[in-house]
Amino acid sequence: MKKSALLFVLGLVATFAVMESCKKDNNTDTPAKMTLYDSLGGTTMVSDPANAGMMIEKGRLGLRSVVDSAIFVIAGDSKLNGFFTVLLAEVTSGNTSGFQALSKNLTDFFCVATGAKNFKYGGKSMVAAHDPAQNVRMNGKAANADFDEFIVDLVAAAKKNGLSDQLIGQVGKVVETVRPAVVQK
Repeated sequence: MKKSALLFVLGLVATFAVMESCKKDNNTDTPAKMTLYDSLGGTTMVSDPANAGMMIEKGRLGLRSVVDSAIFVIAGDSKLNGFFTVLLAEVTSGNTSGFQALSKNLTDFFCVATGAKNFKYGGKSMVAAHDPAQNVRMNGKAANADFDEFIVDLVAAAKKNGLSDQLIGQVGKVVETVRPAVVQK
């Protein structure tokens, strides 16, 4: 009985040794883990439809498209647009600088939060950005119901831009991580 157990163990060791010797010495054939940013288009360069002659990462373009659409959906949502009276007044008067800054900051935030390596978020912290005492552009503090409505508007914008339900769900998980900082009421 001991002899058969010993042979079994030796057989396992030999099998393991053969399997290990068949492996490549380096792990360059192991694919890197795909990020959510990669799923959204990644670093493939494409023409930027908003800036003639310029190239943009496909992932960033997709995220910027959703962000811009979400800003427009929110602007038309009477449950949320009261938080953005400064921005809406600017855009109505023809000044789009605030819109452009918000679009860039939100796009940078989502790029970084979904795994992009080529961007940095340089905007205010989520607490500061959503606190009227720290951000004069914000008109009021948000409650959970406001955040829920924001998610509804974000989903509408994502669907308008062709994101699958699976990707929307993954982006939703990212958004939920900031709820405690955004909801201050």
